[in-house]
Amino acid sequence: MNPWIAIGALAVVSVGIPVAMMAVSSLLRPSVPEQGKSAVYESGEIPTGTTRIRFNIQYYMVALLFVVFDIETVLIFPWTVIYRPALEGGASMTEVLAPMLVFIGVLVVGLVWAWRQGAVQWVSSPRALEEKTEANQ
Repeated sequence: MNPWIAIGALAVVSVGIPVAMMAVSSLLRPSVPEQGKSAVYESGEIPTGTTRIRFNIQYYMVALLFVVFDIETVLIFPWTVIYRPALEGGASMTEVLAPMLVFIGVLVVGLVWAWRQGAVQWVSSPRALEEKTEANQ
């Protein structure tokens, strides 16, 4: 039996089940159009203002840095598990340690670059800048 048949069957099932569930739910759900259902929900409050709110890009930069270093942790953990058995199995210290040091080095270079670009520096409010200037005088 060709192993690709199993992969194809898995793909068909993984797409078919959600599509079938959405089709059944759209057929069985009650449809009662009301004005309140089409209104924007704001935790029970009446929406005010515009939806065009500018967010500080720093939130996204910190989130991206968190994801990068969180994935680093996920990738380092399996390496630490096989480190000792690899050494006991006859691998040299260089063969085991060098790839992880290169990986961590690339991440450190990326962190230094992000730091120098100001990605981890919060933008201060005018009041905070004023207080900082007064404190330095």
